[in-house]
Amino acid sequence: MTVFRSVDFSGHEQVVHVCDPATGLRAIIAVHSTALGPAIGGCRIRAYADETEALTDVLRLSRGMSLKAAVAGVPFGGGKMVVMADPRRDKTPALLRAVGVAVARLGGRYVTGEDLGTTVADMAEIGAATDHVLGLPESLGGSGDPSPRTALGCFVGIAASVRHRLGKSDLKGVRVAVQGLGNVGWNLSRLLAEAGAELIVSDVREELVQEAVHVFRARPADPQAIHAVEADVFSPCALGAAINDITLPELRVSVVAGAANNQLADEVRHDAMLRERGILYAPDYVINGGGMIQLALERIGLDRAEAERRVRAIGETLSGIYELADEAGIPTAAAARNVAQERLTSARARAA
Repeated sequence: MTVFRSVDFSGHEQVVHVCDPATGLRAIIAVHSTALGPAIGGCRIRAYADETEALTDVLRLSRGMSLKAAVAGVPFGGGKMVVMADPRRDKTPALLRAVGVAVARLGGRYVTGEDLGTTVADMAEIGAATDHVLGLPESLGGSGDPSPRTALGCFVGIAASVRHRLGKSDLKGVRVAVQGLGNVGWNLSRLLAEAGAELIVSDVREELVQEAVHVFRARPADPQAIHAVEADVFSPCALGAAINDITLPELRVSVVAGAANNQLADEVRHDAMLRERGILYAPDYVINGGGMIQLALERIGLDRAEAERRVRAIGETLSGIYELADEAGIPTAAAARNVAQERLTSARARAA
């Protein structure tokens, strides 16, 4: 697949392929939009099957970041970087510094941060080669790991979704199936358990599942079948496309609300299918915006209290989107996309 032929390329400003044979770096940086400001988006290191898979991922993720920033009201556009490598085997200090060099070459149009396969310590290594990096360790003046804020935004988003769909003012006794117990999924599970929710959890790492069973009194589920358990909320917190032609008909929930990016394999068609089934969908780039908000505010120098306030406002933002969707008789992701596109269009008009 070539870039221009990709169905996900439309609207992108710039796509850069990066190669550094000395360190083994093979990467793609996608800048979707700088209409609202520099493109912000994490650096993902993943063992992709091939370049086509990597290209599709970076294009979809960068577009999602544009929508996420626009809905959140931060002065940034959307971008993403994917590195085609196994983070457990191939991630070296030299490779991370080469990532920094590649980011620096864009002269500030793209600002990177933590994502799947990277850590706060990795951001410090990348930061040795560029100033255009976020999520540095607090000891270096950064805001640290954004995962807890992503989890917090997801938590208040689930509460807003349950209130809208089920009419419940709290999460006591609400059954939530959490798919994926990484940094975000684990922190989200902790918040849900503290709020009295009943958890069903899955992860490909059995040791994490057993720990969650012990710590959160959760019920374990097969990672391949957790989408089909009977619950109130399905919360995808692993890789994208959790909602697809196979899994969607098997859902037995009232709400889909999780932290994963690109949860709908087909954003338009599956959004409509969820609505037809009476399942409320929390658009992923709205509910999982907490980490991005933290990093964006780090960049412009706002304090932790303001970051906390804006992350907690994700619940109010979702409630507003649900009301717009109900009034217009359209799916929720379509309503969120309309809000984001209106802000992006206005910004482009002002810059013209």
